Amino acid sequence: MPDREGALPEAIRSELRDIGRTDIVVGIPTFNSERTVGGVVTAVEAGIRKAFPDRRAVIVVSDGGSEDATIMAARAAGVGDLAERYLVDPNSPEPRKVAFAYRGLPGKGSAFRAVFEVARELQAAACAVVDSDLRSIRPFWMDHLLSPVLRYGFDYVSPVYARHRFDGTITNSIAYPVTAALYGQRLRQPIGGDFGFSGQLAAHYAERNVWHTDVARFGIDIWMTTVASVEGFRVCQAHLGAKIHDPKDPAADLGPMFSQVVGSLFALAGKYRERWERVTEVLDPPTFGLPAAAAAEPVRISLPRLVWKFVDGSVRHQSLWRQIMAEETFDGVMGAIREASENPRGLVLAPYLWFRIVYDFLVAYNLRDTEPAALLESLIPLYFARTASFVHETAEDTDEEAEERINGLVAVALDLKAYLLRRWRERGVPERKLADQTLPQAPIEESVH
Repeated sequence: MPDREGALPEAIRSELRDIGRTDIVVGIPTFNSERTVGGVVTAVEAGIRKAFPDRRAVIVVSDGGSEDATIMAARAAGVGDLAERYLVDPNSPEPRKVAFAYRGLPGKGSAFRAVFEVARELQAAACAVVDSDLRSIRPFWMDHLLSPVLRYGFDYVSPVYARHRFDGTITNSIAYPVTAALYGQRLRQPIGGDFGFSGQLAAHYAERNVWHTDVARFGIDIWMTTVASVEGFRVCQAHLGAKIHDPKDPAADLGPMFSQVVGSLFALAGKYRERWERVTEVLDPPTFGLPAAAAAEPVRISLPRLVWKFVDGSVRHQSLWRQIMAEETFDGVMGAIREASENPRGLVLAPYLWFRIVYDFLVAYNLRDTEPAALLESLIPLYFARTASFVHETAEDTDEEAEERINGLVAVALDLKAYLLRRWRERGVPERKLADQTLPQAPIEESVH
C-alpha cells in the first residue's frame, strides 16, 4: 500500500504553510555532517543569491538522525556579513532555511523524498540536491544545476565532474555504461549525488510508491536518472568541476551501496524492458558549462585486497556463477583465472567478458529464481576483479586517457545488447508489468523520526 504519511514531520508542514510558495528549493541530505555542512549551506546560499537575486528560495536540510550538531551547524551557516567576499548583492533576499529529521527508512533516498515533498508543497519551479560532505562545492553549481530548468525548460540536470580515474568505480564499471547503453542517453554520472530538476519532476518523484524499497537508500540516484530518462522528461547535464568529497577504496568500503545501486539498476531494467530493447544508439544530451581544468584528488586503491577478495569470493560463489552465467561466459571467467598465474598483470576481466557477466546477472535477477541478495553478493567479487583489471589497464594513463577508456565501455555495453536480449529470451524471463513496489525491498529497520 502507498505510504500516505510522507517524510515530513507535521511541524515542518506547518512551517511550509507559513512560507507559502517559493521559486527554488535546494535540498541537502545530511547525517553526522557537522564538519562539512556549513560550507555547503554557505556555497548554496551564495550561489542562489548571485545567480537568481530576484527569486525566492528555500534551503532544506533533510537529516537522517544525526548524533552531532549537524542541524545546528546548518542553521547557523550562510553568507551573513560576507556578501562582498562572495560577490553577492547584500540587498538580495536570503533563502529561508528549513532543517529537520525526516521520517522513514534511514537513507539518502528518504532524505531526498522529504526534499521532493517540500518542493511539491511550496510549488517550486526548480530544485536541486547536493551532497553534505562536499569540500569542492562552489556557488556556481547553483547556476549550472538550476538555470537549465528555470531558463531552458529542462526537467532533469545530471552532473559531470572531473574525478580521479579510481573514484566512482561503481559508476565507471556498471552504472554509467549500462544505463547509457540501455536507455540511449550518455549521462556521465547517473549516480552522481548532485542534481537539478523541475518542480513538476519533484512532484512526480514524491508521488511514486518506492519508499520502502532500496530507492529509499543508495538506489535513489539511479532511480531518479532512469525515471527521468524513460518517462518523457527533458534531460541534460552540467559541468560542475572537480568533485572532492571523502573517496573510498572500493575493496575496503563497499558497504551496502553496491547491492542497493546495482539491484535497483537491474530491477529498473526489468520494469522498463519495452523501452530499452528498442534503443540502438547512445546520444549525447545537451551539456551546460565548460569542462573543468582543475585536477581531482587522487584515490588510492589496494590491488592486493581486490585480488584477495575476488579469490575468496570465487571459492564461495563459483557454483552460483555456473547457474547464472551462460556457458561461454562462465568458461571465460574460468579461463581468466587459469591464465592469471602466467600473466604478469594477474587476473584480467576484459570489457567484453565483464559486460556479458553483468548482463547474465541482470537477466538472472529478473528471472527471480535466485534470492536477490545472494545473487548480488556473488557479483561483488567479479566487480572487484574488473576494478583490478581497470587499475592495470590505466596504470600509465592520464585521467583524460582513462576517461576515454571509460567512455569506450559504453560502446561495448551497447554492442552486447543483442547478447542481453538473446539471454533474456533463452532463459524465459516472464513478461511482467512491474509496479514501483517490486523494486528491491530495503531491510526493515526502525524509521527515523
